[in-house]
Amino acid sequence: MNSNRMVVAQRGVIPPPKHYADSAWFKYILSCCAATTAEMVTYPLDLTKTRLQIQGEKGLNGNGIHHQPYRGLASTGVGIIREEGMLRLWQGVTPAVYRHLIYSGTRMVLYEKVRDHLFTRRADGTRPVWQAIVGGILVGGIAQFLASPADLIKVQMQMEGKRRLEGKPPRIHSAGEAFVKIYNAGGLRGLWKGCMPNVYRSAFVNLGDLTTYDSVKRYFVSSWGLSDNYWTHALSSACSGLIGATMGTPVDVVKTRVMNQPTDNRASACSGLVSAVLGCPADVVKARIMNQPTDIESKGLLYRNSLDCLMKTIHNEGFWALYKGFIPCWLRMGPWSLTFWLTYEQIRNLSGTSAF
Repeated sequence: MNSNRMVVAQRGVIPPPKHYADSAWFKYILSCCAATTAEMVTYPLDLTKTRLQIQGEKGLNGNGIHHQPYRGLASTGVGIIREEGMLRLWQGVTPAVYRHLIYSGTRMVLYEKVRDHLFTRRADGTRPVWQAIVGGILVGGIAQFLASPADLIKVQMQMEGKRRLEGKPPRIHSAGEAFVKIYNAGGLRGLWKGCMPNVYRSAFVNLGDLTTYDSVKRYFVSSWGLSDNYWTHALSSACSGLIGATMGTPVDVVKTRVMNQPTDNRASACSGLVSAVLGCPADVVKARIMNQPTDIESKGLLYRNSLDCLMKTIHNEGFWALYKGFIPCWLRMGPWSLTFWLTYEQIRNLSGTSAF
């Protein structure tokens, strides 16, 4: 706005225009751009983490073919490259990006709205931690519920390379094919099967990531006197990545196993409804292969619901099995948080948007 227009605006003839950079839709776009960048950079570690969490499960290799399980992050990554090729490290990245177009955009915009309008602001600029915790859990659960179909597709695509090596028939070949088959098999409800483990996991991860970053960053600025700059963003994101991985890994293990388990087609409509209410996976693995009609429900063969998966994992493999893949999860969430927050804060600054 030039000086003449500013004077006219101040006199009340015309209202000063609101800058688009601070609008919700523009912040949504910026958060999606930052999340896409972080996802593309760190996705191979997510694939490695998923493979580590699946190995050791009983009942997945029922075809009699034995495969030596990978023993760690490096061995898993090298094994995938050697047995399946370099590009397989990005298998399933398309639905992962689609997920963040919904998940990251929603959680960032919602959290900022809740924080700015509902949180109590102290004189030093900080806000009560318990309010940040509640806000982080709430917006994380909502965002993941909306993005759950893309997450279901992503997990299935990540395991396709391993299925082929085990001599099993492919379930899907692309994200679009997976979406169509799931919808044809179970309708809209089928797209949200297994959504509750996703929601639980994202609520905890969002608590560790978004809430930690926001609270720690404001603490560094207000109490330590640090500037709101690149180094403060990097230090805050390192803390958020560690806390996010610590809180999210056990739920992530349960979520991954629940969504990846084999299914049959013998469950009744009643049991299917109960499964949906309890958060039971009712995964659509065989439904995708057999293209079942929508009135036939699939039933998990390994776990009845998320709690059953949790108890069986601890009983069969011990408590620390819940932290299978913690190191790659941490190594992935750390760089992911670092890449996301640095990118997000920088593009907000370049776009004229106020700091987060």
